Amino acid sequence: MSSTTTPHPGTLVQFTNCRILYQNQILREDFWVRDGRIMNPEKIFYSEKIVSDVKIDCGNLLIVPGYIDVQINGGFGYDFSSCEGETLDESLNVVATGILQHGVTSFCPTLVTSPPSFYKETLPKLSKRDGGKNGAQILGAHVEGPFINILKKGAHNPEYVQSGAQHGIDSLLETYASFDNISIITIAPELPGVLDLIPHLVEKNVRVSIGHSTANFALAEDAVCMGASLITHLFNAMQPFHHRDPGIVGVLTSLVTPKPVSYGLIADGIHTHATAMRIAHRSHPSGAVLVTDAIAALGLPPGIHKLGSMDVEISDKDAKIVGTDTLAGSINSMDQGVRHYHRATGCSVVEAVNAATLHPARVLDITEQKGTLEYGSDADFLFLDDKLFVQATFIGGQPVWMKDGSFSESLRKAYQ
Repeated sequence: MSSTTTPHPGTLVQFTNCRILYQNQILREDFWVRDGRIMNPEKIFYSEKIVSDVKIDCGNLLIVPGYIDVQINGGFGYDFSSCEGETLDESLNVVATGILQHGVTSFCPTLVTSPPSFYKETLPKLSKRDGGKNGAQILGAHVEGPFINILKKGAHNPEYVQSGAQHGIDSLLETYASFDNISIITIAPELPGVLDLIPHLVEKNVRVSIGHSTANFALAEDAVCMGASLITHLFNAMQPFHHRDPGIVGVLTSLVTPKPVSYGLIADGIHTHATAMRIAHRSHPSGAVLVTDAIAALGLPPGIHKLGSMDVEISDKDAKIVGTDTLAGSINSMDQGVRHYHRATGCSVVEAVNAATLHPARVLDITEQKGTLEYGSDADFLFLDDKLFVQATFIGGQPVWMKDGSFSESLRKAYQ
């Protein structure tokens, strides 16, 4: 994409000939943006009585909120869990910029199971930061481990898996040093001392996710009742569904949890069969949270790449720990996931997009700023064609990525 200029403060931009996803409907209305916020047209017409400074014909494209990825391990040759110092800063910048083409406007850099020394060095550098032309916004870290069940370790290095939190919250502080930059933590509630820590983590504004766990239904339900609000990559690294004990999967239809739980889904056609996704969607459609779980090989050709301390072999379709059949994250992008989820479940376009926007925003409790096109929210949005391919990505009302074509030419002229 060629460079564009930032509109002057106060510039009112009107997008016409478009469809917008607003309050679970696709409406044919103009879309208004000023100073990085989505504007209420009634206020413009009836209170301010002004006209737009810039008008852009969208060619009937669909405008949706920017995608939010709450589980991404890296991409484009960089792995957050094997980077240190300046390399970590470089990895964040490269990934934050690279995912713009896939419609991701904000994300949670994810760290797999690592030694305490790594967390203590790395987490202070994963503070929240705004997005823009230099990349997607960082919403805080997702620490996936090390308080997970070694029997469901997946691609996590067993050397660093911790068997429990025998010293309560101090066990976690001994590992992470601080919760300041942690937005989500994946834990196995069956580990000694871990279940009782959930309310303490929630009090510290950390979202608790159940994952890499052998928990049965009753224990998983207890974890949600105590404050866990997410399930990490549903169906993967957990006990399979059984009719006598549905396990973690059964919590999707719980009748006793104070609020419905959300669940991550890797919609790449490999981690989760289309039928399993349909079962989850039809059981609890408003809980689906699409995640990429992408690793360093996202955007790269087949070969050997890193995931933390583990070597991962990438083929044309999947990623596995070298010498095993163990899946190790994905090479799927978020826009691919939205399209696959839409096809595989038969859900509506609105439901597919919500699973990558509104639902993750709910998990992070940021729906007043992200995940919708509500008036006053951040102007982070995408233009999609009828097949849900990204045509342009905006952050704070500014174009940060554009696909070559007639629409991008219109944008460039408008923002010169």
